[in-house]
Amino acid sequence: MKKLLWSLTLFGVILILPVNGVMEYDKMEKFTDFNGTNVYQTENDVNSKAKVTMVGLTLIKNAALRSAVCLDGSPAGYHFHPGSGSGAKNWLVHLEGGGWCSDTESCEYSKRTSHGSSKHMEKKIPFTGILSDKASENPDFYNWNRVKVRYCDGGSFMGDNENKDAKLQFRGKPIWTSVMTDLLGNGMEHAKQGLLSGCSAGGLAAIFQCDDFKSSLLSSTRVKCLSDAGFFVDATDVSGDRSLRQLYTDVIEFQSITNNLPNDCLNRLNPTSCFFPQNLINQVKAPLFILNAAYDSWQIQESLTSKSADPTGSWADCTFNIAKCNESQIKFFQEFRTHMVNLLGGFKEQRKNGVFLNSCFSHCQTESHDTWYSKNSPSVKNKRIAVAVGDWFFERGGAKFIDCPYPCDKTCRNLI
Repeated sequence: MKKLLWSLTLFGVILILPVNGVMEYDKMEKFTDFNGTNVYQTENDVNSKAKVTMVGLTLIKNAALRSAVCLDGSPAGYHFHPGSGSGAKNWLVHLEGGGWCSDTESCEYSKRTSHGSSKHMEKKIPFTGILSDKASENPDFYNWNRVKVRYCDGGSFMGDNENKDAKLQFRGKPIWTSVMTDLLGNGMEHAKQGLLSGCSAGGLAAIFQCDDFKSSLLSSTRVKCLSDAGFFVDATDVSGDRSLRQLYTDVIEFQSITNNLPNDCLNRLNPTSCFFPQNLINQVKAPLFILNAAYDSWQIQESLTSKSADPTGSWADCTFNIAKCNESQIKFFQEFRTHMVNLLGGFKEQRKNGVFLNSCFSHCQTESHDTWYSKNSPSVKNKRIAVAVGDWFFERGGAKFIDCPYPCDKTCRNLI
């Protein structure tokens, strides 16, 4: 087992994981921490820190009584920045991601990070990208009430159980319920418009919680959901196995999540299948937008070519530098992209839904100014991500964007 502490700059994006680190296990299924949601700062933000709005952490009151606690039993929390003017009655709730823990060892590790304990959470974080309060960076949502819900349960906000022997709390569901109760009491119950979004494991959670979010608000409220880098695919890895399927099986069993999975899915499929978005998205009643990189860097590195799938490291050079991939490796990635496109086929035909699938090697594109709405942000058909999401939410125009295959897109901010 190795521990790797990160503070890397990749293609202009600064990834800051203080103390939390990333663990590597012999089996990828044990724990995967880099899910994109620690991308709190971009190169532009660092160069103009005075302009970045820092938002404080709010811990949930009476958390223990409400079971709204992190893996270690500490209170869960969120960051809230109030709206103003025309956005004072509109709400954007964004769910942080950060991997999953699937056994005692990986969850014990998470307890020592912000993804398992509020004791290790930053007291303030910069609101950038979709959370920015500046019209020049976030034209459609800058003056809304904006909330970032911290992720510290290791189960995509789906668990409600405990492991007394290991002193672990799996309380993602009560965390979600408690945050919603607090926000509704803080004015969200009168929202005119609401958007639930999330990145990575939080993007998966946004799919799970989408209809609950909608049902919590008035029937007259315009409510939609956005999943960023949450479309994890049940795909065959380079060894011919399905390592992500095994991870999800372990998470569900260890955290006893089965009973909290959607019944309409469980009536058709097994619990593990019901943790994959491909089996959920067509049953979501509220309008849903899927934003994903067709060559998702997390899925490539941690699922398709994980150490368990590639024990000899024959894919290592390729998965950390696309320029070093040979023809057969590129073909494998193209087949993965085709599979993802096909899985979205029926979903994108529904008028209420939106899709932005760009041919980039990246993961999470809403939280950074560089990928959300800078002049050089990734685009498909000359439409940047923030514009595409805004047009879909406000029904200003087309909302189905499927990029051409790699290497046609020259606007990408690739991470590999």
